[in-house]
Amino acid sequence: MRLIDLKIKDLGVLDYEEVWRSMVEAIDNRPQQALDEVWFVQHPPVYTLGYAGSELNVLARDEIPIVRSDRGGQVTYHGPGQLVVYFLINIKRLGWGPKKLIFYLEEIFISLLYKYDIEAKRKKGAPGIYVGDRKIASIGLKIKHGFCYHGVSLNIDMNLSPFDDINTCGFNNLEVTQINDLTKVSFLQVKEDVKSLLLDNNFKAA
Repeated sequence: MRLIDLKIKDLGVLDYEEVWRSMVEAIDNRPQQALDEVWFVQHPPVYTLGYAGSELNVLARDEIPIVRSDRGGQVTYHGPGQLVVYFLINIKRLGWGPKKLIFYLEEIFISLLYKYDIEAKRKKGAPGIYVGDRKIASIGLKIKHGFCYHGVSLNIDMNLSPFDDINTCGFNNLEVTQINDLTKVSFLQVKEDVKSLLLDNNFKAA
């Protein structure tokens, strides 16, 4: 099965909880033969906690809402200028487990950043994508009924200051970065490049 069979949706700017509810509904009612989907979206400012996340990692309370989600991981921030890519994937059909899926998604975004001459890497024990010691993309997933949902958030051109008020992904003093602090590329171009990489790759393991 090639990723060209994916159904790709560009949702624009939508509230986190609205998109989350839509994902849960889509997964709960999803036939096994359904096409896999990828959703592109930006969210208004929001902190999200994974199902096991601790509110102690939210260091300051302000006007930004906090939503406890059913994804894995701790706390992160979403806001305008960040591309969030949600994957609704039948991993049972692929024969994949969560670790393999996370590795694949990390590889896609490392390859994306390489296109912009940004050297990105994984960190052992800390899923996501890093440039040096700074996190540029976060990954949080949920597996249910043999499907995964949630996905990857990539910092492109945003106000990073809300990250100062949380222990990002549960780590003390973890710094973050974004593409436009490292090079200049438009949000639209990044989004199109992600689409191209997804369509150029497949879900068959090497």
